[in-house]
Amino acid sequence: MAELRVNRAKSKLQEGKPIIGVGQVNDGDMIELLGSIGTVDLINFDMEHGPTSWAQLREVSRICDLWGMTPQVRVNNNDPWLIGRALDQGALSVMIPHVNTREDAEHAVRGAKYAPLGLRGMGRPRQGLGVSNYYTKANDQTMIVAMIEDIEAVKNLKEILTVDHIDVFLVAPNDLSQSMGAKYLPGQYGTQQNQDVQRVVDGAIKQIVAA
Repeated sequence: MAELRVNRAKSKLQEGKPIIGVGQVNDGDMIELLGSIGTVDLINFDMEHGPTSWAQLREVSRICDLWGMTPQVRVNNNDPWLIGRALDQGALSVMIPHVNTREDAEHAVRGAKYAPLGLRGMGRPRQGLGVSNYYTKANDQTMIVAMIEDIEAVKNLKEILTVDHIDVFLVAPNDLSQSMGAKYLPGQYGTQQNQDVQRVVDGAIKQIVAA
């Protein structure tokens, strides 16, 4: 029987080690080159702001598998069926935007994990072909990245952090800044407004680490 591919990025993070990730890459030859270097742990395929298609995802995730890199998908909505579909096409990690409440976080887990942890659809995906006890192993290897990118999420962060099975909380300063009010325009680095945003970001990260 085949074995489920190890999620290299998740394993290293669980060991307390930093990871190297690369985004905005959809060219198969470039992914092969990055894999051959041996230091890239994760490739992020952006389906929220980027051009990655469903057909491309199946192919580029296969190339990641060949080199032991973690294929991650940034979906464009916190929709359990969308999250499940991204994983079914070969992703081992999903990045989920605008996780603003505890309910949003629970929604993400529901889409990414099989029962009893969630309710991910039970269709046999590519990564599960030939793998015994796949559904349990997939729950162990799948990585969930929740994006904290709205001031609402910061205000609700204490409750969000109580939700189990989320591996990474990623604070996104640009979207966060524009959600803080009209004067906090994204991209104003070095300004007083940006310093205010940076303090919110630093506070959120401190709270995440403490949890």
